[in-house]
Amino acid sequence: MKNKHWLSLCLAALVAATSTIGMTNSNLLQPISAVAVDDNNDDWLHCEGSRIFDKDGNEVWLTGANWFGFNCSENCVHYLWSADVDDVLQSVADHGINIIRFPIATELLVSWMNGKPNPVNSVSANADPAFTINPDFCEADGKTLKNSMEIFDIIMAKCKKYGIKAFVDIHSPHTDNSGHNYNLWYGKAGVTTEIWIETLVWLAEKYKNDDTLLAFDLKNEPHGKGQEGEAAAKWDGSTDENNWAYAATRCADAILDVNPNALILIEGVEQSLSGAMEGDYWGMPDRRDNSPYIGAWWGGNFRDAREYPIQPKHGTSQIVYSPHDYGPSVYAQTWFDKDFTEQTLLDDYWYDTWAYINAEDIAPELIGEWGGHMTGDNLKWMLLLRDYMIKNHIHHTFWCLNTNSGDTGGLWDSLGFQQGAGTTIKWNQEKYDMFEEALWQTESGKYIGLDHQVALGKNGVSLSEFLASGEKSNIDGGSSGNKGNPVVIVTTPSQGTTSPNNTTTLPTTTQSSTTTTQTTTATTTPSTPTRTESPNVSDMDIQWGDANEDNTVDVSDAVLIARFVAEDPTASISQQGKLNANVCGGKSVNSDCTIKILQFIAKIITEAELAP
Repeated sequence: MKNKHWLSLCLAALVAATSTIGMTNSNLLQPISAVAVDDNNDDWLHCEGSRIFDKDGNEVWLTGANWFGFNCSENCVHYLWSADVDDVLQSVADHGINIIRFPIATELLVSWMNGKPNPVNSVSANADPAFTINPDFCEADGKTLKNSMEIFDIIMAKCKKYGIKAFVDIHSPHTDNSGHNYNLWYGKAGVTTEIWIETLVWLAEKYKNDDTLLAFDLKNEPHGKGQEGEAAAKWDGSTDENNWAYAATRCADAILDVNPNALILIEGVEQSLSGAMEGDYWGMPDRRDNSPYIGAWWGGNFRDAREYPIQPKHGTSQIVYSPHDYGPSVYAQTWFDKDFTEQTLLDDYWYDTWAYINAEDIAPELIGEWGGHMTGDNLKWMLLLRDYMIKNHIHHTFWCLNTNSGDTGGLWDSLGFQQGAGTTIKWNQEKYDMFEEALWQTESGKYIGLDHQVALGKNGVSLSEFLASGEKSNIDGGSSGNKGNPVVIVTTPSQGTTSPNNTTTLPTTTQSSTTTTQTTTATTTPSTPTRTESPNVSDMDIQWGDANEDNTVDVSDAVLIARFVAEDPTASISQQGKLNANVCGGKSVNSDCTIKILQFIAKIITEAELAP
């Protein structure tokens, strides 16, 4: 049975509800809320070939955007000086962005790990000393700003609230608004390779029981030109400290030791050593003709991954390659010199540099940064890359949400806050309309989230709702997605861990990073009939909530619906029962129907309110 862990929690909530019918409404709502908010730690993902799947083997598509600031001197994402974080994340979710890439600096993580989190520049989080903007960033005294780690934890909790997933990107070793210009993952602010690994392992341990933070992008744009030698990132088979492939493999294994469920995103380098002549070596001077080096965008070069792929001891089920790609408004690369097309870009740059990884089913790819200004050849390039990603199911996070990226601009044009009215966010509509076509959505235009229980904003659905609907999506030109192998769910003993809000939690169920060949491929739940799909049943025949058709609405109906949604094969509901059960008025019966019926049983809502 699929969703078995969710079912056990849901049934536990139902038992709690039946024993508290005589209690106050607030007491009853506590277990209901536990079901309504996805805290099951079951949204972890894994890879097979070039695709990414959920725990049950359902294919997913990560389509998101970047929001920078934790990498900068402010030690916090930008624009919260003039915007409420709830308003921002609600708007992001409503616009269909299912994952956010958060750049961060190792120097900041060191301060967290050492128990002395660097302070947030007050201007970056709140320009108003009365804390009318983001009051939950303030201590109980009403005037002291919380530290950078506490605010990061709050933001992660709010991402969960709105059905958004997240991952961090180590943008630079040091805190610097231009830190991305530095070549390596070590060598600044006292950061060594060992410290870089240690901080990522610490963060993975901290969030291992919270699947909001799904992934770790190990280093933004390792780069440098070959003639720089040890000062530049290379990709080869050595154990040299500047060998990015070796360092990334070590770091991946260390993270997977503490959280085998996390995705590990690994970017490329800038130059590869082509070996154009016998005896060429990394660090040799460049040649004017027949250069030994082949260039690419920073972080975009995976040519040497053919010979030296990333293969951690944990296996490759969590490894995602993450190239960056930009257009001519960022830099006029040689492949833009002609009247370029998708085919010329593939021939001249994309295929041998990074696209082969997806095309040859080696591993999934997530374009961690793409974007730019909506003009001329840059717009032409964005449209070509966007359409290529859609056709080939390549994951991506657009650069960026922020308005203050000088060479690209952002999806936002401006943000402002007015007391009593909240935040006003002006989206760059032309750029968003271009980008929006590459967001994961159903054929009816609903945005699809990566959270199994929480819908993605007001205009989206949860992953479970999408899978149960039977609708197709814009994956692979309209298919409903390929099927992968479910992963084995195992319970691992633990002494209890400290959760992001610093409360002690009990040992939890975690997901194995291995797949099973004994388990048959899971199938998508067929679409459940609704009133409009069943013209032979009139409204007068419906008894809202009576799923088992016994002419009463009680806990047995809620239990039956919970089992049905969890795909218990023994939970049979007739067509009439499904009509009765669909009290939320959606395309299919879902977990929200269970909650609404429990509210009716507890007399929180009336019989009239039970109807959709």
